[in-house]
Amino acid sequence: MMQYEKKITLAWTGASGAPYGLKLLECLLAQEFQVYLLISSAARVVLATEHGLKLPAGPDAAHKILVEYFQCEAHQLVVCGKEDWFSPVASGSAAPKQMVVCPCSASSVASIAYGMSDNLIERAADVVIKERGQLLLVVRETPFSTIHLENMHKLSQMGVTIMPAAPGFYHQPQSIEDLVDFMVARILDHLGVEHHLAKRWGYGNKIPE
Repeated sequence: MMQYEKKITLAWTGASGAPYGLKLLECLLAQEFQVYLLISSAARVVLATEHGLKLPAGPDAAHKILVEYFQCEAHQLVVCGKEDWFSPVASGSAAPKQMVVCPCSASSVASIAYGMSDNLIERAADVVIKERGQLLLVVRETPFSTIHLENMHKLSQMGVTIMPAAPGFYHQPQSIEDLVDFMVARILDHLGVEHHLAKRWGYGNKIPE
């Protein structure tokens, strides 16, 4: 079995924004990351609703569908069950040092902020925080309540990067895909992953006269 030098944990939760999570996974696989994918029950509902992608609850069956969907090597994508406590992501001695929750629901933000660890997504995030790794939360909610803001503030003080799913428009997007690419590009920037998804500010951007 091929050994991957680059490893990352990606979690999909029940917030709107399935295209962000799918595109991010596509880019990480293209850059030869081994991805540990965690999918909440609510995320499967969102995937089916927003993208028409129906994933079974069982991780093995979901893995088979996703490997075919992304045309990747089977061992490059590891789909974990929500209570797979023997997964590497559940332990500080084995978990990847980088993790992204995209999209991230407000309830997931709350659970992570208070170290609930009731499922593998929450536990994996808790591990990255305690091991001083890099955790990015791509939060999709509007408006933010005071509770949401307090939870995000708490996590930010711990070193967690809060990245609301708020794409810009200065690159003059022509499609939904352009907006998705913009947001995923910013995520990849923070992860230090090379990409060519979107133009950077100041490079060929001119204000119309």
